[in-house]
Amino acid sequence: MQVQPYLFFDGRCEEALEFYKSTLGAKLEMLIRFKDSPEPPQPGMVPPGSDDKVMHACLRIGDSAVMASDGNCAGRPSFQGFSLSLAAPDAAEADRLFAALGEGGQVQMPMTKTFFSPRFGMVADRFGVSWMIIVAM
Repeated sequence: MQVQPYLFFDGRCEEALEFYKSTLGAKLEMLIRFKDSPEPPQPGMVPPGSDDKVMHACLRIGDSAVMASDGNCAGRPSFQGFSLSLAAPDAAEADRLFAALGEGGQVQMPMTKTFFSPRFGMVADRFGVSWMIIVAM
């Protein structure tokens, strides 16, 4: 059994996918737009004019799959109560990832040495997704 994160970007999914491809080297494995669905959307689920928005996407970040969607395209993504954790191979890569994800975002805990890691920090990216960057000891 696997648990996989599914992120709803509320209308900014394609922008987020491009951001993660450029900052994390993520690979897009699947992208289905609402207009590609063989079934019409259920009333009230997708606003008119959202045909080109992302109904479902799968992004590979290292060995992990992260799924994503524009959801109901309301423009109010909310990522609270969880963080995605990235294990970097060394301090230089941890710093690079932290800086890239933090561009346009907000530092929650600056990168620092801790008792459990030579390099650890927390940052929310420009979409509000919280990331923990760690170098394993």
